[in-house]
Parts: sequence; C-alpha cells; structure tokens
Amino acid sequence: MDRFPFVRDDGVVRLPPGFRFQPTDEELLFQYLKCKIFSSSLPAPIIPEVNIYKYDPWDLPGNLEQERYFFSNKETKYPNGNRINRSTASGYWKATGVDKQIVSSSRNNQMVGMKKTLVFYRGKSPNESRTDWIMHEYRLVNAGTAPSISSLPQASFQ
Repeated sequence: MDRFPFVRDDGVVRLPPGFRFQPTDEELLFQYLKCKIFSSSLPAPIIPEVNIYKYDPWDLPGNLEQERYFFSNKETKYPNGNRINRSTASGYWKATGVDKQIVSSSRNNQMVGMKKTLVFYRGKSPNESRTDWIMHEYRLVNAGTAPSISSLPQASFQ
C-alpha cells in the first residue's frame, strides 16, 4: 500500500470524489502537525512534505485553483541566527499583520498555536512588487524549530 495513497508522485492531492479536505486551524495543529512532529500516524496522509521556500508559489505541486497544504521545516538564513530564509528564485515571502493566536475550545480556551500570514513579493527590495499569492503558516506554541504546516489558499493569482 502507498505511504500517501492520496498524493501522486508529482505531489498533487487526489481525493476520491465527494471528499473535501477542510480542516479547522485546531485540527491542522493537533491532528496533523502534532502527529507529524511526534512521528505518529496521520488521520489522512495527504499533506506532502515540501521545502516551500525553494520554490516560487506557482511552481509548488498541486492545483493552482485549490487550497494546498504542505509540511515544511524552517531553515534559518544565517548559521547562527534565528531569522527564517523565505527567499525563492523570483522573490520572497513577507510576513504581514500580526500573528493570530489559535485558541482551543476543547482545552479550556488555551492558546495552542499561531497562524502567520505571508504575502509573496516578486523581485528584490527596493524594486519588488506585491502579488496576490498569500500563505498561512501554522505552528504549535513551544515547538521551537519543529515542522510547520503551510497553506496556500485559493485566490486569484497573477
């Protein structure tokens, strides 16, 4: 049996007809990311592991017209630093706004994770141009350099 029965070799997710993958933020954190960090089995092994910062958003696997999810490890920009390298061949991902706290209703409204919104900019500063590509990065609190889940929502892309 395939390790990821719903993910083809090219990374495209193909769910059976009628199935939809629409997890809540809390489900992404506990049913997928936490299981990935602790090497537990996933409820549905349909999220591929991809270093998303090595690809431009339009080159990532999956259908451009659907929301896509990826597990990705964070790589630091400098050997002794904490700054994450979010550069690609054609531009970079820039964090925007304030990170959103994810609170668990099943855990006495305790904060369990964070959701960061990033926007893709084509080019390099100061001549970059903002695009319509948006990504949400999820992380568990107190997980340090553990893998994160990234989601590229369906949108109109340039």
